[in-house]
Amino acid sequence: MLDDRKLDVLRAIVEDYVATHEPVGSKTLVDRHNLGVSPATVRNDMAALEEEGYITQPHTSAGRIPTDAGYRLFVDKLSTVKPLTAAEKRAISTFLAGAVDLDDVVRRTVRLLAQVTRQVAIVQYPTLTRSTVRHIEVVTLSPHRVLLVLITSTGRIEQRIVEASGEVSEQLVGDLRARLNEALAGQRMSEAATTLAGVPDLFPHEHRPLAAAVVTTLLETLANNGEQRIAVGGAANLTRYGDDFERDVKPVLEALEEHVILLRLLGEATHPQTLTVRIGHENPYEELSTTSVVSTGYGSKTESLATLGIVGPTHMDYPSTMGAVRAIARYVSQILAES
Repeated sequence: MLDDRKLDVLRAIVEDYVATHEPVGSKTLVDRHNLGVSPATVRNDMAALEEEGYITQPHTSAGRIPTDAGYRLFVDKLSTVKPLTAAEKRAISTFLAGAVDLDDVVRRTVRLLAQVTRQVAIVQYPTLTRSTVRHIEVVTLSPHRVLLVLITSTGRIEQRIVEASGEVSEQLVGDLRARLNEALAGQRMSEAATTLAGVPDLFPHEHRPLAAAVVTTLLETLANNGEQRIAVGGAANLTRYGDDFERDVKPVLEALEEHVILLRLLGEATHPQTLTVRIGHENPYEELSTTSVVSTGYGSKTESLATLGIVGPTHMDYPSTMGAVRAIARYVSQILAES
């Protein structure tokens, strides 16, 4: 375990390297930071940090830069993340509040994350299986056709057309709407299949074919929307990543095209109160070994509906980035709860 003084030296090295992207020397630390010790003591502390694997010397006669282990210790020892300013909070709240539907919420969130953090933003859509049914609407389109509308707790709307073998009366449509909402309203989508199975039996024999067709369509809608979708934005921010495109940027761009990779990166953020930071080689893919991922869940206070986060270089501003990711996730959760 490092003592407080060595932790202060490590913190100063991380902050300077994040700000300048240049190796940090002992003289620079003494000049820029009020460490309260002599240059010789700082050099000794840096030697100890290097021996422990928290910093390294990239070139002979150069200063030191943090290692993945150094960034990890820095993040673990953060007592607070940098809060957003009042102006930033107002801007975020106003921007997200203008969203008209779930797709718009996700699009706006991706743009915000990318702009505020200046990193690549990733937002997972809430899946139907994690949502609850808010309302089911059945509307007559023609004597032999009805429109089925499923509205979830996350604001997601799914519409399907159901063909009827016989003529559909307004009374039957009303009965279908009432029975479906009575059976499903407030229920988890993952539990809907069991409940739906008995709905056709609630109707007279002559009306069961349409009831069965509606139930089948609902079940197919759930099955077809179990896949996990994500939105990615801010790839242009990778231009600030490094000078060597082939080495630094291209592998990250290629990894970002694989949504399975991104979903796995975000997968650990399963609770809206938990912020996950994966640094460098902690990421499961070699292509992302020079990046860090900051992610969290969004949804209710007790359960995540999906995840969001950013991908950026290991030399990112962790306090500010972590604060922005956490704050935006909370605003998205609030908007979905109120929608």
